[in-house]
Formats: sequence, structure tokens, C-alpha cells
Amino acid sequence: MRVILELAIVLIATKLAGDLSVRFKQPAVLGELIVGMIIGPALLGWVPDSEFFRILSQIGVILLMFIAGLETDVEGLLDNAKSSTSVAVGGIIFPMVFGYLAGVMMGMDQHHAVFLGLTLSATSVSISVQTLKELGKLQTRESMTILGAAVLDDILVIVLLAVVMSFIGGSDVNAMLVIGQKVLFFGTIILVAWKGVPLAMRWLGSLKVSEPVISGAVVLCFIFSYYADMLGVAGIIGAFIAGIAIAQTDYKEKVGRKAGPIAYGVFVPVFFTSIGLRVTFSGLGDQIGFIIIISLIAIFTKMVGAGLGAWLTGFKPFSALRIGSGMISRGEVALILATLGLDNGLLAQQYFAPLIIVVIITTLVTPPILKILFGGDKGEARHAG
Repeated sequence: MRVILELAIVLIATKLAGDLSVRFKQPAVLGELIVGMIIGPALLGWVPDSEFFRILSQIGVILLMFIAGLETDVEGLLDNAKSSTSVAVGGIIFPMVFGYLAGVMMGMDQHHAVFLGLTLSATSVSISVQTLKELGKLQTRESMTILGAAVLDDILVIVLLAVVMSFIGGSDVNAMLVIGQKVLFFGTIILVAWKGVPLAMRWLGSLKVSEPVISGAVVLCFIFSYYADMLGVAGIIGAFIAGIAIAQTDYKEKVGRKAGPIAYGVFVPVFFTSIGLRVTFSGLGDQIGFIIIISLIAIFTKMVGAGLGAWLTGFKPFSALRIGSGMISRGEVALILATLGLDNGLLAQQYFAPLIIVVIITTLVTPPILKILFGGDKGEARHAG
């Protein structure tokens, strides 16, 4: 029963930390991220980084992105597709190039330096989504562009990873097969979202049981997420698409009203806290220089590269800076890449823990930066032109 006590500690800690963060005029999510480090192995050691919390955390981020999909304006997302593409490409090229150069200068071999650059190219938009949601800016044109760019970034980075592993990795990976899986995923998921989800929701909503609509919505969210993961796309992308699909049905308001308490009551707080639980400072004394340099490269190359992509497609400089900042967090996507690199001989053991710290630093700095940049006016209109 110890795990039940640990869950209670996590939930009360996140609520108190979130409240304190808001009182200091910062997004609640920043306090929730930091408190994980305080109650976790890094400091107090009250809560371990266990498999139990990782599972709850995975459910949390899936539900978070599902709700983001429910609240997304599809027309605005499509209107900004060109900008999202440019942002994604710029946000991959800059971190990859400078990450590679930094790796070489630090004495890494070519293969490891390439993988370092690739890992720094990842983006996890879940932290940005929550921060923008708290700030009431999830429906701005900048936010629509960030969401679209994050989806494309995930696809491109996974494809690039497959190419890298097929040439220099320790496993036999067919790059064309990986690309084919992505095409299969989006081809089938769009068809199912368009034709299948409305039918499924109507059928599930007619069941003579308690809460059939929200149960059906969560089932579809999990199935979409699992299908995405099965075909090598991040599960959060599947959840996001499920949310968009249900938002086009008559059940949008009902699902949105009931999904929030389920997600934010337990699962989402655990997700934010679990990021801090992964932090440990033991054995990092010799890697402080690596952590500082790579963290700075990770933050500024994503900000500049993605921001430049936004500026080249018509955004004003300040809006472009906002978009670049929204792409900074590497989150769980980079954590997954780092683990894959370690398992396949593309990342040396000595750099694994420091790289995890870098990923967490990018996650921690994103909320206050977005708070500063989005804390003023309402942002650009949702649609281009």
C-alpha cells in the first residue's frame, strides 16, 4: 500500500506547488514540474521514479493532448500548415547542426555526435500546451502553428532516426519501412477519424450504462494512441487526433466537460511531477560543462530555428519568437530517443544521464519563457491572412 501513500503525496504536492507558482505570477505547471524534483530522488526521496508513476504519467500526457485536440480549431490548424511546416523544419535543422558540432568539439565520435544533434531536434509540445492553456492563449494563431509544427517535428525526427539507425545503428532498421508506417498511420487514422469516430460515438452514446459518452471517448483516445505508437508515431499524436475527431461530433461539449476532471484530477498532475522524479544529481559532477553547454544549445537553437521558420512565413518578429519558444521543450519525446540511442549504441553511457538533465531543463524553462512572451496582448488572429 506504500504506492497509495506516494500517490497521495504527489497529488497534494502538485496542487500546493501549482498554487504557489500562480501566486508568484508563474504558470502552475512550473511549480508542478519543480515539486517533482523536491519530493523525488533528487532531494527528499519521498517518492521514487517507479513504473507505477511512469504508467500514470503516460496516461496523463495522452489525456492532456486529447483535451488539446478537443479544443483545437481545425480550420486554424490547416490555415497555418505552411507556417507549421517551416517552423518544424527550422526547428530541426538548427539543433541538429549545432548539436552535432558541439558533440564533435567535445570529443564524441561522428555517430554519437549525429545522434546528439538528432535528439536535440525533438519537440514535445505537451508542456507548452498546458502553459498556453493556463494563459488562455491556446486558440491564437501562434499556438495553432506550434501544435502543427510539433506534430510534423515528431514525424520528421522519427524518420531521420530510422535513417540514422539504418546506416550507423546497432539494429537492422529499414528506413523505407519506417516511412511507409507513417504514411499508413496518417492515411488510415484520418479516414477513421472522419468516418468511423462519429459512428462509434453515436453507438457508444446509446449504451444503457453509466457515462457511456465519456467512456467511449477515452476508449477511442487510447486506441488512437496505441495505434500511433504501434506504427512508430508518438502516442500523444494519436490522442491529439482523437480529440480533434471527437470535436467534430455533437459530443464535443459533453466530452470536454467530463474529460477535464478525469485528466486533471489525477493523471496530468502525475505526468508533470514524474518529469521531476527522473532527476538525480549523483555522478554528474564531471558533466556540468556538458549539461550547461548542451542546454544552452538546446534552448536557443530551437528558439532561433523555429522562430526563423515562422518569420519567413509571415509572422512578425515577436510572434515568431513566441512560436520558437513554444517549441523548446523536449519532454518525453527526447527521453524516448535518448533511451533508444543508449540501447542501440548511438549514445555513450556517460552522456545518458546528463542528456536526461538537459531534456528536463528545456522542459522547466519553457513555462516561464512562454509566460513572459504570451503574458501581454492576445496574439495574432487564429487564421492566416
